[in-house]
Amino acid sequence: MLEKYFLPSDYFREFHSITPQYLKDRGIRAVITDLDNTLVGYDEPDANESVLEWFKSMNENDIKVTIVSNGSRNRVGRFCDPHDIEYIFRARKPLGSAYNKAVKMMDEDRGETVMIGDQLMTDVFGANRVGLKSILVLPVKKKDGWATVVNRRIERILMKYFDQKGLIQWGD
Repeated sequence: MLEKYFLPSDYFREFHSITPQYLKDRGIRAVITDLDNTLVGYDEPDANESVLEWFKSMNENDIKVTIVSNGSRNRVGRFCDPHDIEYIFRARKPLGSAYNKAVKMMDEDRGETVMIGDQLMTDVFGANRVGLKSILVLPVKKKDGWATVVNRRIERILMKYFDQKGLIQWGD
């Protein structure tokens, strides 16, 4: 049961290592991604060059991207609006409604959509619950917001379990 809900489909150290070719090779045409500590630190308000280049490469390869964040409208909008990035704020992850809404917004099939995030307890769990593929990335910063601290403790226990079972192989 732990594997069904908390084991990601794949692991990468950094989001920008996930290339359009990697996604296409797996039949992925759409990406849902978390924002805070997945793309930038939770305390970084704006997209940096690495994020913008990654979005550009996805766009050039016809891979749709939508950000799904538990953050506020101000937080997520400030990040996304200047770059015309689709988003859902206050997503209430791991509840499934925001994932389903994002798939519908992108007009893609669930089987051709992946969730990229830095947390097992929200991003991966939510995606797995609604039948999406999921990719776990390492947080871009060691420091988290106060609401994430408990999740990280549970996550360490789960990751140790998965590692002991030989279920974790990190991509580039």
